[in-house]
Amino acid sequence: MLGNATGFLHHSGKNEYDLLVIGGGSGGLACAKEAAQFGRKVAVMDYVEPSPQGTTWGLGGTCVNVGCIPKKLMHQAALLGSALKDAQHYGWNISQPVHHTWSVMAQGVQNHVKSLNWGHRVQLQEKKVKYFNIKGSFSDPHTVRGLTKADKETVVTADNIVIATGGRPKYPLQVAGALEYGITSDDLFWLKESPGKTLVVGASYVSLECAGFLTGIGLDTTVMMRSVPLRGFDQQMASLVTEHMESYGTKFLKRCFPTKVEKLKSNRLQVTWKNADLDTEETDSFNTVMWAVGRAPDTKTLNLETVGVKTNSETGKIIVDASEATSVPHIYAVGDITEGRPELTPTAIAAGKLLAQRLFSQSSELMDYDSVPTTVFTPLEYGCVGLSEEAAVQRHGSDNIEVYHAYYKPLEFTVAERDATQCYIKMVCLREREQRILGLHFIGPNAGEVIQGFALGIKCGATYPQMMKTVGIHPTCAEEVTKLRITKRSGLDATVTGC
Repeated sequence: MLGNATGFLHHSGKNEYDLLVIGGGSGGLACAKEAAQFGRKVAVMDYVEPSPQGTTWGLGGTCVNVGCIPKKLMHQAALLGSALKDAQHYGWNISQPVHHTWSVMAQGVQNHVKSLNWGHRVQLQEKKVKYFNIKGSFSDPHTVRGLTKADKETVVTADNIVIATGGRPKYPLQVAGALEYGITSDDLFWLKESPGKTLVVGASYVSLECAGFLTGIGLDTTVMMRSVPLRGFDQQMASLVTEHMESYGTKFLKRCFPTKVEKLKSNRLQVTWKNADLDTEETDSFNTVMWAVGRAPDTKTLNLETVGVKTNSETGKIIVDASEATSVPHIYAVGDITEGRPELTPTAIAAGKLLAQRLFSQSSELMDYDSVPTTVFTPLEYGCVGLSEEAAVQRHGSDNIEVYHAYYKPLEFTVAERDATQCYIKMVCLREREQRILGLHFIGPNAGEVIQGFALGIKCGATYPQMMKTVGIHPTCAEEVTKLRITKRSGLDATVTGC
């Protein structure tokens, strides 16, 4: 036996695998499949702990099963509902009232998700990656053990181990009845029946997206938020997003926090909350209460302390360096589990692939987490890339930045007589000679599709004059970005007129 740096005895014999990935979500699967391409012996361990309400799902992680994929499909269901309203202005005769059937949508969404689970299983087999459906825990820096469903112990040894177990929704355990009676995004997408009148608690993008599509398919939906919406995003844009949601029927209880949830004889849930502004206690009943108060890293059962993997004591996330290495040699981490990284599927996938390339293909390329674009799929979408206005001011000082902005009206809103009050774009630039673009923010239809292309320009260091030389495609919403002339500093009206 040989001693190693962490004080563990390590077998001088060879480990069974070159790479073991713990967690079969976006980052973990990307890393495992990439390593397998290089002819390495790879294993993936994945286990879905049922939610407190008993919901469980297959291989693929949060994004595929209870995140981006079902969310975007349900958002699409809501957009089709508003398209039906628009259609009448465009001459379509649609008999009123139109009715949405939750179970039909849910079945379609769930079938698609199951096909993705199957696809992931097949890809692992094709790439000869061994799949263990067990919950792993470290016994030393190269050994992970866990029990199969039949309570048989499995021990896996590997030269390199990547932790990619992601996060799960938090429950506010200080609220009586929260765990017994509430659901989270882990459950919402797998409900067989409509959630009915719903209270969504939280101000995160998860909260706003879910409340947005629930309202859009015709459900009575309320958002309760303690503080600001979309913390970490540009706050002017966040206010426009919630204003639009309010105008389309989502109710907001601002500066309120729940104190208890009780089940009534009628099976409805009675929620009691405090209003911080009025210092009053209020109550109402709902069919469903959904917590969207943040996510917590899933490390409880990994036994990280034993092997010495350092975590941030406040967040519980794993501390990694620029090469995704933890405090223990040969143990790495990618995705939502890592401290200070964006909790986004594409960044986890890219980081996982690059890590495999560095480990097994002589690459030295690191993941670049700067200027990562993202979109919040609220009824009116909000896409952004780069710095928020607040972050730009904080970093460069308000005298050194210029903000160009415009309120615009999408052409398709005109005939439909849709309100475009919140359709807004702003570009945050440095004020010095070349006016490099620091951030771009867009609220409007298809925001994700609009921002994706501009993200390349901003990644390449695009400047305001270059953007002004870019010819727009007419008529589109995206072209308005190439026509931003009015600065906030000027105080002039930023409403776009003319075609």
